[in-house]
Amino acid sequence: MIADVGFTAMLLALVCATYAAVLALAVRHVEQRQWLASARHAAIAAWPLLTLACGCLTYLLMNGHFEIEYVARVSSITMPWYLKAAALWGGQAGSLLFWAWLMSTYTALAMLRNWRNEHDMQPYVIAATMVTLAFFVGLNVFVENPFTKLWIDRFGQISTAFLAPTGTQPFIPKDGQGLNPLLRHPGMIIHPPMLYLGFVGFVIPYGFAIAALVVGRKDDVWIRVTRRWTLIAWLFLSLGLLLGGRWAYDVLGWGGYWGWDPVEIAAFMPWLTGTAFLHSVMIQEKRSMFKRWNMILIILTYALVIFGTFLTRSGVLSSVHAFAQSAIGPLFFIFIGVTFTISLTLLFRGWERLSSDNILTSWLSREGIFLLNNLLFMGILLACFWGVIYPLVSELVTGQKVTVGPPFYERTTGPQFAALLLLMGVAPLTAWRVTTVRRLGRLIWKPTAFSLLLPMISLAAGMKNPGALISLWLASLVLCVTLYEFYRGATAHRKSSGVNFFSALWHLAARNRRRYGGYVIHLGVTFMAVGIIGIEMLQTETQGTLAYGEHMSIGDYVLVYNEIEEFPTADDRIVTRAIVSVYKDGEFVAELHPRRDFYVDSQQPMTIPDVYSTLEADVYVLLVDWKPIGAQGATFKIYLNPLVNWLWLGGSMFILGTLIAAWPTKRESRFRKTAALTAGTL
Repeated sequence: MIADVGFTAMLLALVCATYAAVLALAVRHVEQRQWLASARHAAIAAWPLLTLACGCLTYLLMNGHFEIEYVARVSSITMPWYLKAAALWGGQAGSLLFWAWLMSTYTALAMLRNWRNEHDMQPYVIAATMVTLAFFVGLNVFVENPFTKLWIDRFGQISTAFLAPTGTQPFIPKDGQGLNPLLRHPGMIIHPPMLYLGFVGFVIPYGFAIAALVVGRKDDVWIRVTRRWTLIAWLFLSLGLLLGGRWAYDVLGWGGYWGWDPVEIAAFMPWLTGTAFLHSVMIQEKRSMFKRWNMILIILTYALVIFGTFLTRSGVLSSVHAFAQSAIGPLFFIFIGVTFTISLTLLFRGWERLSSDNILTSWLSREGIFLLNNLLFMGILLACFWGVIYPLVSELVTGQKVTVGPPFYERTTGPQFAALLLLMGVAPLTAWRVTTVRRLGRLIWKPTAFSLLLPMISLAAGMKNPGALISLWLASLVLCVTLYEFYRGATAHRKSSGVNFFSALWHLAARNRRRYGGYVIHLGVTFMAVGIIGIEMLQTETQGTLAYGEHMSIGDYVLVYNEIEEFPTADDRIVTRAIVSVYKDGEFVAELHPRRDFYVDSQQPMTIPDVYSTLEADVYVLLVDWKPIGAQGATFKIYLNPLVNWLWLGGSMFILGTLIAAWPTKRESRFRKTAALTAGTL
């Protein structure tokens, strides 16, 4: 019964989305306003329907209805309740439904806004968003139905279908397979939803961009309307990537946070274009430039969102994140092709109309630096895209699928990331239109002098890696320039207002949240860069087999193997856990418990590290192998990851800066109220 209700809700949501899209496109031929209102209401109605469908599937997962194929595949009796709930997005069909629900949530919120000033764009925003929603819901209804049931015939053959095949009866397994062990982590609760919220959120600015192209608007109204939508989507995508890195660090057991996995890159690529877009739109707002470029960026971001979803679900690439081979891959490919072609057609049709009102007068200017910034993001994007599709190209040309490893990405993207850091250090000190070399030199020499302290201290401490020293200097330069900008602004405000320095700084940041929120983001990037430099350039590792009481050393640390124990758990795991004491400079600092979990239901092992963390470094310990209990022998692999926790600290500051930038100021609130009053809505 519950499954029937869930499927019916999905089907009705598909009807609503299709109705809204078709009617919105027909409105231009129908002068009656009520037809557009009907399309808008249908778009909103998709949300409660998909909420009901998600609620039904969650209920089935939580209560162990294993007669539902999806439930039997991703849930089990022994799984804790929070993982049963998270299993909603732990498989293909459920994740598509969850994606659609989030999409309907964003769309409903967009439809509920005041459209008085953008009424001409409304039909096309509805059409663009509802076509996307209808595609995903249609996949659920016709291809990947999460409410499909299990049936058994008199010969014992098990089949799957929503309605009972002839000669069958319901089949109810005693237990389900449960989630993949890689997904049985608390990060499963929040990491995928954050990524999905980021992916889906970019559909809204894309819809407004398409609408602006269709109606022929050359102003930047669509950018102003969607700026906060874009920031929110970018925030969630950034948070999802950061949490994914932390998950990989805690669970995958290879001592790192980023493995250049194809699906990791697929999530990273729209972040690159989205970041470029957020920088570039500031130029359009300030100088009425880069209108064409911004359209290209938001179209690319939308296409890459769909492309990333395609890679995850098509099974064309090998990845720890990818779902199994599925028939939906070709459908995704067709959808990407159709939407991308339509978007480019609209762009080229309005190409002349989108010409810039001003021209770039100097590369040494704020807009020039931002353009170079964008070009570097595109360079990184091209390297990532080529690395992802190369296995497909090689298979097509040679018949063999050749994968591209981390060295390729590190060689191609590393210098470009370094150049981005340099531009981040220069950009805040440049002016609009043109900046003289003399002025730039006068402003930058103090932060540059202070920035040399960090590499000099690192060199004195024994760091010999030239790449690490140069990278630390670049990160230090961004830090010093950003702090210098805070100082300059607060000092000027203090002199004009007469308040103390800290009050001036607070008032300045409160009035210019977008600018100073961006500076906080830059500070976060600086800390993240330090963490990345530490683990990528300075990581050391060792491996050895120890008997009880024996030790091995790495850096300033000594690890002593004490004992090993084995025990079952309530969630049907057999845990083998070593007990290791960690000493630094002869003093005891921690007891670690690296372990190997064996999942009985899926017959899969998982190696779980244990870590001793400080701001200076992580001691990351893995239990690689062991002999039976009673025999005194176990093999450990140990990584020393310098500065890695600055990555997580910087990520937190990065998110804080984004929240500050997205938070509306009092001036913006007054502007919206004035606009609403003018429109006659209050």
